[in-house]
Amino acid sequence: MTKVGIVMGSDSDMPVMAKAADILEKLGVEYEMTIISAHREPDVFFEYAKSAESKGWKVIIAGAGMAAHLPGMCAAIFPMPVIGIPMHTTSLGGRDSLYSIVQMPSGIPVATVAINGGANAGLLAAKILATSDPELLQRLKDYSKELKEQVEAKAARLDQVGYKEYMNK
Repeated sequence: MTKVGIVMGSDSDMPVMAKAADILEKLGVEYEMTIISAHREPDVFFEYAKSAESKGWKVIIAGAGMAAHLPGMCAAIFPMPVIGIPMHTTSLGGRDSLYSIVQMPSGIPVATVAINGGANAGLLAAKILATSDPELLQRLKDYSKELKEQVEAKAARLDQVGYKEYMNK
C-alpha cells in the first residue's frame, strides 16, 4: 500500500525528487510520484492534497523552488507530516526556496531538509513510518550499518594506498 506521496512543481525537480524515491524503494516503502503546479493548476493541487489521507498516505514529500508554496500548501490541507525539499535556484541558490519552506506560520509545520536534499527527505519519511513498523525500522538500521561499512572501507583503502593513489581511483 502506498504510504508516501512525492510531489514536485516541475519536472526540472525530478533529479532531486528521484533521490527520495530511490531511498524509499531501497527501504521497501511504496510511494506515488507526480508533478503538480500549485500556481498553474490549483484545482488539481487541492484535490491531490485533500485525497492523500483517504489514499492511506502517511507522509507527503513536496519539492519546490523559488516561491516554494507546494510544501506549505500540502501541510495546510494534509493532516499528516509533510517534508519540504527546497530546490536550488539560479537566482538565489535555493535560499529563496529554503526560506519559503521553513518560514511557515504557527500551526502549519513543514519538516524541511537541505537544499536539494532528496535522499534525506526519503530517509526522514521512512523514519516517520518506522515509528509504527518494526520491519521498516530494521531495514533503516541495516541501511545505517551499510553506510558505516562504506566509510570504514574508504578509510581502510586510504590507509593502504595513501591519498594520491586514492584520489586517482
